[in-house]
Amino acid sequence: MLEVAVIELSAAAEASLDPLRQRILAALVTPASAAALAPLVGLTRQKVNYHLRTLEEHGLVHLVEERKRGNMTERVMQASAASYVISPAAMSALAPDPSRFPDQLSARWLVSLAARIVREVGELISGATAAGKPLASYAIDSEITFANAADRAAFAGELGEAVNNLVAKYHDGNADRGRKHRLVVALHQSLTIPPTTSSETEQ
Repeated sequence: MLEVAVIELSAAAEASLDPLRQRILAALVTPASAAALAPLVGLTRQKVNYHLRTLEEHGLVHLVEERKRGNMTERVMQASAASYVISPAAMSALAPDPSRFPDQLSARWLVSLAARIVREVGELISGATAAGKPLASYAIDSEITFANAADRAAFAGELGEAVNNLVAKYHDGNADRGRKHRLVVALHQSLTIPPTTSSETEQ
C-alpha cells in the first residue's frame, strides 16, 4: 500500500469524495472483507459491497485475497493508499494556471503553484510507475520565526538572491541530454493551532 496516492481522474475523485466511501477507505488501511467492514462503518454487508465495487473500479481499493466461507467467496480488500490527494487534473477546466497572474507576494498565486506541483508530480509518478523507474525529486520542509516583518522581507531577499545564484551556476540550457527540473520555493505563515482547554481534554 502506498503512503500517498494522487487521484488524477474526475470520476475517481467523485467516488472518493463520498463520505461513506471515505470511511471505508480509512478503515481499509488494514485489509478487511465487506462483512468485517459493515459494523465499522454502520452499513449492511450488501451496501458495503456496492461501495467497494465502485472504489475498486477506480483503483482506490484492490483485492488482497479470496477466502471460501461455505458456499460463498469472501473478498478481502485493501485501500491502494493510506491517504489521497486530488490533483487539479481532475478539474482540468477549472485548474489554476500560475502563469496567468504571477505575483510573488500573492497567497493565491502560491496556492496555484502548489496545485501545479500536485498535478505535475502526480503525472510524473504515474509515468514512472508505469515504466518501473524511480522518480528523482527533492524537498525541504522547515519552519522559521521572524522577529518582525523587516526580518522576513530581508530573509526573502537573501533567499531569492541565493537561489538565483545557484540557478545561474548549475543551469545549462545547451546540455544535449539535459533534463529540465522545476524549482519552487515557498514561504507562508504557519497555521496557528488554538491551545486545548482542560475541559476539551477531559471529554
